[in-house]
Formats: sequence, C-alpha cells, structure tokens
Amino acid sequence: MSVLEVKRMANQLRQDIITELLPAKSGHPGGSLSAADIVATLYFHEMRIKPEDPSWVDRDRFVLSKGHAAPVLYAALAEKGFFSKEELLGLRQTGRMLQGHPDMKKTPGVDMSTGSLGQGLSAANGMALAGKLDKKDYRVYVVMGDGEMAEGQIWEAAMAAAHYKLDNITGILDYNGLQIDGTTDQVMSTSPLLDKWQAFGWHVIEVDGHDIEQLFTAFEEAKATKGKPTLLLAKTIKGKGISFMENQVGWHGNAPSAEQAEQALAELREEASHLG
Repeated sequence: MSVLEVKRMANQLRQDIITELLPAKSGHPGGSLSAADIVATLYFHEMRIKPEDPSWVDRDRFVLSKGHAAPVLYAALAEKGFFSKEELLGLRQTGRMLQGHPDMKKTPGVDMSTGSLGQGLSAANGMALAGKLDKKDYRVYVVMGDGEMAEGQIWEAAMAAAHYKLDNITGILDYNGLQIDGTTDQVMSTSPLLDKWQAFGWHVIEVDGHDIEQLFTAFEEAKATKGKPTLLLAKTIKGKGISFMENQVGWHGNAPSAEQAEQALAELREEASHLG
C-alpha cells in the first residue's frame, strides 16, 4: 500500500476499534488508538504474511507485547482477511473468539498470546533466534508499551537480543507517555529511553508514530541495519484521532458510551473524508 492508502487504513482501524468496544462495554481504547498507524503500516505495507495460510512457515511474525491493545490487532487481522469483520462485534464476550488479550490458539493470525506485560520481547527474541538457526529470512516485529519499560524482563530481553545479534527483530515502542495510573514519569520514570536502548546495544530510530512516511523509512532502515536489533522509539498520542480521548489517562481502559462512540466515529469519518 502507498502512504495515503495506509493512512486511510489506519483511520479504518480506529473506526473498527470503537465499533468493537461499544458492544463489549469494556476494553482499552487509548493504547489501541495510539498504535493504529504503526499496526496499519506493519500489516498493510511492511509484513510478509498470508491471511489464507496464517501458519505459513516463512511469514513475518508479530508480537503485541502490550496485549491489552488487542482491539487494534483484531481490527488489522479482520481488515486483512484472517477472519470475518463480524467477529469484531464479539470482543470480550463469553464463547467468542476475540477475548480481552490475544490468544494464539484460538485466533487466526495471532503469533503469540500476550497480556502479562513485559514478556513480549522475550517471545519475539525466541522467534528471531529460531529464524537465524533455521536460516529463514523472516522478520519479527514486536510492539511494546512505554508502561512496560518498568518491567525487568524487558531489559533482560533487550540485552539478549543484542548479545545474539538479532538483526531480524524490530521493536516498536508506543511512546504515548500514559499508563493506567497516570503518566509514565509519575508512575515509574524510565527516562531517558533512547540512551538506555542504545546502551543495551540496539540501533534506535526516533519517529513520529503517527507519521506514515517516517514509519516507512524507519522500517527500511531497520532492515538495512546488520549485526544488532533495531528499536523504533515512536512518539504517539494516547487516544489518537478522537478529540475527547487524546492524552486522557482515563481512556486507558474504559469503553465509550453509545453517545461517545457516535461522536468518535463522526470525527473519524470526517478525517477519512479529507483523506479522499
């Protein structure tokens, strides 16, 4: 897809997120919306995948370490054709496929079950190391939240990825500055993150996580970087795209009411109309 087409898809993913959360009456809109441009770029431009064959051995792998942002992953999988969009309306409902956190055993296209924060990078390392050992050329992408940077396992995994020279892994840090209880600096400051990741042996690229052109360029740079893993330090806005949700910590884990959902969808459709 072109830059414009990915922008349109990111907008559609945001609409899908709101559509999912309304019947569920629960979920995590803020961090799903902040990651929409990143996920749209990965699934509709960057990653080599086959919706008709979710277990294709040569596919690129994706790990959503911040598993509570499952709505944006489900939206991308549905739009890509891994399953029907009708499934989105069953989010978090008993007996339905799409639960509150991704389940690799029940949902086509999910490469790793996540939800316990801090564990996704370790799993991604395993996939990347397996690719090296099997002489495969697939790449592994892992989206992490800035809140989970306070987890020690993240830094053990960061150290291991550099030690094993896993240049086939790209980490993307959704750096929106907010977590469930407040700002990341207030809850547990992990700044300066750029310096830390570089000190752990990673190639770090700073990007605007909502700028599709920057994301295109950054992913190309990551693929060209040899001998070390790459991290995209992606500055984002929690609740991006919906005026009353942007930068509001209260929307970390609360679903919109019917009236709020209507307003949110109206704003997103207005934006879509300007994208042509």
